[in-house]
Amino acid sequence: MTASLPAHETGSVTSRDGTLIGYRRLGGGPAIVLWHGSMMSSHNLLRLGSALSDRFTVYLPDLRGRGLSGPHGPGFCLERAAGDVAALVEHTGARGVFGLSAGAVPVLRWGLTAPRKQRIALYEPPLAVGAFSPTAWLPRYEREMAQGRPAAAMATVVRGTQDPPWLRFVPRTVLVPLLRLGLRAQAEQVRQAGAGVPLRDLLPTMGADARMVRESAGLAEAAATARARLLLLGGSRSARYLREALDALEDGLPGAGRVEFAGLGHLAADNDGQPERVADALAGFFAPLLSRSARS
Repeated sequence: MTASLPAHETGSVTSRDGTLIGYRRLGGGPAIVLWHGSMMSSHNLLRLGSALSDRFTVYLPDLRGRGLSGPHGPGFCLERAAGDVAALVEHTGARGVFGLSAGAVPVLRWGLTAPRKQRIALYEPPLAVGAFSPTAWLPRYEREMAQGRPAAAMATVVRGTQDPPWLRFVPRTVLVPLLRLGLRAQAEQVRQAGAGVPLRDLLPTMGADARMVRESAGLAEAAATARARLLLLGGSRSARYLREALDALEDGLPGAGRVEFAGLGHLAADNDGQPERVADALAGFFAPLLSRSARS
């Protein structure tokens, strides 16, 4: 699949605290920005970007700590992550922004003060809604990473985030050895392809991402103050707490659109999902940007 991924250029912008945020750029037309989620890099959204690149100039940034971007740095928090979104939007002039999973959290935080002209699409931000905590797994993950047990830490992440949901029923005695083999195999695939970031290198970024998400308490309620146009996206096979987070956002945003992709899950936008289906929804949502560009 990597062989069919599109050619692209790279660039960077300096965020408000001096951190370099690198990105991939492809296509032509009005600018849009696509933010990936945890355990990903910008490479994971290249198929999604390609499907939109015939109409838009697509910017695919790397979240901090991976790929083309600088480290999280001391004091990293949700506000700094939202500052990264602001810096790239200002740099590119983008009026359309998409965020996937943990990448949707800083996009939403930035969107609270974004101007009305912005169009913001969110795919299942892992917000705390009700009694469920989407980051309850963090302390165990941190212990296992400190002990040098990445496969165990990975098991803690996939069971805690319920992605995919059925994995929480797999005993750890089975899951950990499978993930150990999987991490090695995936790293070799990345090495042979010469593209992407190995999961074992992305795993250490989960702590910072989870702490950022943990700061998002109350964000679903605060979203009611957003002036920008919002679209909520999700999959019918995603974990229940992710669908409930979208429900909470929809309740507070009566003007927001919502699309549920039948038969798909949390990572539909990923290269290995069905990103063309997600692209169709985004293309329709961002279509007004094309007419604005033609008038300008």
